[in-house]
Amino acid sequence: MTVQEQATTAPGHHPADRTLGAGPGPAAPLDGIKVVDFTQVFMGPSCTQLLGDYGADVVKIERPGSGDISRNSFPDPDGQDNPIFLSINRNKRSISVDTRTDEGRSVLLRMMRDADVVVSNFRSGVMERMGFGYDELSKVNPSLIWASGTGFGDTGPYAAKGGQDAIAQAYSGVMWRRNSDDIEPAIYPTTLCDYTTGMHLLQGILLALRTRETTGVGQKVEVTMYDSMLHMQMQEACMELNRGYEVNWGAMPLSGVFTTTDGAVCMVGGFTKDPLHHISLALELDVDLSTDPDYATLELQFENKGALQDIFRRRIAANTTAYWTKRLEDHGVLNAPVHTLAQALADEQTTANNMVVETEHPTAGRVKMLNAPIRLSATPPVVRRPAPRLGEHNVEVLLENGYDEDTIRNLQELGVLR
Repeated sequence: MTVQEQATTAPGHHPADRTLGAGPGPAAPLDGIKVVDFTQVFMGPSCTQLLGDYGADVVKIERPGSGDISRNSFPDPDGQDNPIFLSINRNKRSISVDTRTDEGRSVLLRMMRDADVVVSNFRSGVMERMGFGYDELSKVNPSLIWASGTGFGDTGPYAAKGGQDAIAQAYSGVMWRRNSDDIEPAIYPTTLCDYTTGMHLLQGILLALRTRETTGVGQKVEVTMYDSMLHMQMQEACMELNRGYEVNWGAMPLSGVFTTTDGAVCMVGGFTKDPLHHISLALELDVDLSTDPDYATLELQFENKGALQDIFRRRIAANTTAYWTKRLEDHGVLNAPVHTLAQALADEQTTANNMVVETEHPTAGRVKMLNAPIRLSATPPVVRRPAPRLGEHNVEVLLENGYDEDTIRNLQELGVLR
């Protein structure tokens, strides 16, 4: 079999123009944009998957044998093609190249000479040590957008530290901020920092692409998990910096999560003229608490929060979630049942928003995953291909970049491509 046949007949081969469940339509917003993707785990891949969802040709660079770390995060029947990896790597092609070799670095350098965007989320200095820093690449490709997401940036006392979601939560003050002082600081159980930083990385790339339309010149885009977490607290930080006062939206006296007979309800008392009056009516209290002098002002409500919330807690514990959500809704009090993830995924609103899509994967079979959350009326996101198998597109990508069959075969025999 020729190298060309390997590229077109390999199991799971998906031509670049294949769409799954989508017919012809307007060009995608990022059609023609070539992305070389060095990212792994979650922060970077969440960014590059959205680039792919909106039309960019994303080529994922992976380690031979092991690939992206998320391929091996949890033991799974599908091995390296597990749901963790599949969830953030659709609309990409994978090549597995040994970057420790001169030949491997040469392959990648040739790709980056013609790329629009190079994205990484290594520690500061790793791309430079491989010879792929911005200064080096911009000399051979002045229009290149070089985008990097790190934990803390390349200067300052934490520059050499590894960026990790929980570590960024701890350093940035996010972990310390909780609903009350009697709750121990804890890791937020969803990758808050990774996702936020990935979205900032995406924004930076799009801004740089827009600027390049005018100037014709690329630039360096840098985001850090630390900065993203600080920026998420912009309101709280401004109060702290200018008033020395800590704002804690989760500790508001008329808000909280309260256990019912069959679950829990989240109540937010605010955004109305007299929220405590409406809460008193909704909870069918004998006394209108808004007339109680102990709770007459917000300051007094904070001062007497413990007693006030005990009233809410005892009352709400006496009936079901459905009962209280209806009562609160009928009286104009913001509320919601506290769902598990499984309940949220099965919710009618999730279906109405088309937030679950399916793809066919050659190893994992039919795979359900979340859709892109940005809805464009004329150019919606399209799942053109499932997440790639490790090195699935080695031959295909090299042929596109001008390598002939003999050279590709030689690189395979040398172990540069595996």
